[in-house]
Amino acid sequence: MKITETHRDNYTISTDRNKLDIPTIHKFLSNETDWANGIPFNTLKTSIDNSLNFGIYHEKKQIGFARIISDFSTIAYLGDVYILQEYRGKGLSKWLMNEITEHPNLQGLRRWILLTNTAEWLYKKYGFTELPHPEFYMEKHNPNIYKRVES
Repeated sequence: MKITETHRDNYTISTDRNKLDIPTIHKFLSNETDWANGIPFNTLKTSIDNSLNFGIYHEKKQIGFARIISDFSTIAYLGDVYILQEYRGKGLSKWLMNEITEHPNLQGLRRWILLTNTAEWLYKKYGFTELPHPEFYMEKHNPNIYKRVES
């Protein structure tokens, strides 16, 4: 898949996996989120290896991240979206979402999926809505999985 990269002022959004600062991503997701709290490093690395990743950088410092799990023809799941606290309020999350939703390999999809309990206002701007029929939704969820696995 072709690497995409856009620049704005001293910021860059890139899909180049080689630019990702995986220890920084791990530190944030493992310590600062509810959804990936305690995620083992190798589990995160495997998830990155099997996703389309979007790193956001200030100069060369990783300040945000998002990843897409997709078949690139019918469906995409958006996950692990974050911007470091000190960089919030600068429009970077909107720019990141725009780059994700406009990515050439993510066009014409029948469905996008997102699970969130924060920043609903952001995702609604990009067409995400609450489930119209939550009774159709099923899941197999183990929120304590990372408490069992050793890092």
